[in-house]
Amino acid sequence: MDTSLASFTALSFDVYATLIDWESGISVALGPLRARLPDAHPMKNDHKGLLGLFTHFEGLLEHQFPGMPYTQLLGEVYEEMAKELCVPLDPASSITVEEKSTFGNSVGTWPAFPDTVEALRRLAERYKLIVLSNVDKAAFERTRTGPLQGIEFSAVYTAQEIGSYKPDLRNFEWMIEHAERDLGVRRDGFLHVAQALKHDHVPAKKAGLKSCWIERAGDDAAMGGKLEELKDDVELAYRFKTLGDLAMAVEQEYRT
Repeated sequence: MDTSLASFTALSFDVYATLIDWESGISVALGPLRARLPDAHPMKNDHKGLLGLFTHFEGLLEHQFPGMPYTQLLGEVYEEMAKELCVPLDPASSITVEEKSTFGNSVGTWPAFPDTVEALRRLAERYKLIVLSNVDKAAFERTRTGPLQGIEFSAVYTAQEIGSYKPDLRNFEWMIEHAERDLGVRRDGFLHVAQALKHDHVPAKKAGLKSCWIERAGDDAAMGGKLEELKDDVELAYRFKTLGDLAMAVEQEYRT
């Protein structure tokens, strides 16, 4: 690695899949839909299959409706999944409306990874912490004050205010522009920290940012793509299994 961890002034984070265990959160939130499936349905107990279906429709709708708040978009994903799974949902039914709303608002209940909160506290001693997320501000605030236990960030940039969803390069340029204006963070001062290769590391490279891959489940992750398929489109300055490992590496570098 030709760049020292001590050379960065800010860490920008993807949140859901990097700091927050979205796979567990989505799996729990899909409970009512899964319960409607007959026992013989092939997707009834197919955890990865349901997550794959979720990411498929999430990506389609984010591209189709870039200005739709994420909480609302999740409700539409829920309805599209129901149609694909042949689960009868009456759009006019109050039950359907309630289920979609509950699913959309589940974001703030998705759990943090066990290492996340302590790692963020340690990293905050060295860097400005910046969020670049596809959710809306209200959903992120429920996450920040809930699973993230009130961690303070120097800036929070969401798809809601930007008007597009990652992997749109516009999201990264927005962050870079606003962070330099508001926080004095230059482009070469960023280390972008994320799990999803397609949504984060590909556009980070295009934006000229160094990036750090928090592998979590690696190529077994339900979202973000596989390294072998995207290796020519990413430039990973660092790779760690967990955020805690990154925090440890930072502390070791500062001690030397």
